[in-house]
Amino acid sequence: MTAATLAMMKDAATTRLARKRMAAYTVVVLIGLYLAYVFFAFDIPGLAQRARMDNAVTLLSDSWSYKTHVTRDHRSGTISYAIEGQRKGAYPEGERPEWVSGNDDAVSVELKNGHSLRLLPGNVTEYHYPGTDPVTIRLMDDELVADVIGPAPDWITLNPRRVGITTEGGRVTITRSKTEIFRYFPGWELFFFTLDSPYHGHGLLDILFGERIDPDRPNITGAWHDFWYNPMWLHAKVAWAIFETMLMAFLGTFGAAIIALPLAFLAAKRFAPLMAVRFGMRRIFDFIRGVDGLIWTVVLSRAFGPGPMTGALAILLTDTGTFGKTFSEALENVDDKQIEGIASTGANPAQRYRFGVLPQVTPVLLSQVLYLFESNTRSATIIGAITGGGIGLLLTQALQTQQDWEEVSYYIVLVVLMVMAMDWFSGWLRARLIGGKSD
Repeated sequence: MTAATLAMMKDAATTRLARKRMAAYTVVVLIGLYLAYVFFAFDIPGLAQRARMDNAVTLLSDSWSYKTHVTRDHRSGTISYAIEGQRKGAYPEGERPEWVSGNDDAVSVELKNGHSLRLLPGNVTEYHYPGTDPVTIRLMDDELVADVIGPAPDWITLNPRRVGITTEGGRVTITRSKTEIFRYFPGWELFFFTLDSPYHGHGLLDILFGERIDPDRPNITGAWHDFWYNPMWLHAKVAWAIFETMLMAFLGTFGAAIIALPLAFLAAKRFAPLMAVRFGMRRIFDFIRGVDGLIWTVVLSRAFGPGPMTGALAILLTDTGTFGKTFSEALENVDDKQIEGIASTGANPAQRYRFGVLPQVTPVLLSQVLYLFESNTRSATIIGAITGGGIGLLLTQALQTQQDWEEVSYYIVLVVLMVMAMDWFSGWLRARLIGGKSD
């Protein structure tokens, strides 16, 4: 090899390396330009300005804690006490939280970390922040007036129609119609029993081994009834909603598999020699799986009305297209030797398919069906929110209230546990039917 040849090869290698380097730099520059476009097109600076971190903090605290409402009606002057502000969580007549004291003329509410509040006659509210002068809010001429010495502190928002106080002690909202005080406590209160249940405040040992609490019912029977039909947490309704969600996923997934399997033979070249038949069947599969499941849900809910069966049909339609494509591809790869062996025994075409084809593709088909069954358990939650069935409906209702965030957390925990259970079940079933070990 001459020196000129070596020089030419070196120049060619250098040129190729320079081109690759330039291509890499070009890709980096294009990505940077795209991210810059996204930054301005999606208004990231405006999003940061609109972010309300105080609302985020309130939402997070509501998700793992509960709040007791002390509410004074400015028209009647009555004061009510209720957990989460619900009638089902209202304190019985003549009872109130231990951190509330005083009489009708002046009610004192002790909050956390030394904060306190007094409800005075004439729709006057007096907030005591440790280390500062009290802030007094009065309702005068249908407007809220705050007596604040100097500039207003950052923990209070003043408006003639609404005053908001947010501190580490709690929250207070004052409008022209009412004064509402929120005191937070960790946990999900009344999760087992509501205040009107005789079992509220009793521990598990008390219920199991103690004396009869309700003279009309045995402890275990009565406690289970009051827990299962808890009017605030609706455990019976939630359990049925979870069952509906899994039923939607089951009917949709396995119904689609039953429909798609015989149709997949018409889309496989080895079993459908007519090109027109294969082409038509594949386009049908493309169409029904090309339309998203949520769109099918909206269309079917308009056609058949809301309900879990509509959600199951939406899953069935989408998965029929998916299974039709994957099943036909699996059928294309079967081994002819096994089919020929079955045919040599004088088997008819149906027997050749049953004993020569299906045993080869069954592991692949079952694996795909079980995977989509697990995935559809999650999808059924969203579909149920649209069709009005399953845990998705309860989750949507809790989100729409903008108040019951602890119930939102409860439903999310149940959905995660449901998905985990279906993941374990599908792995166990796959190991039993196909072979191998489940996790």
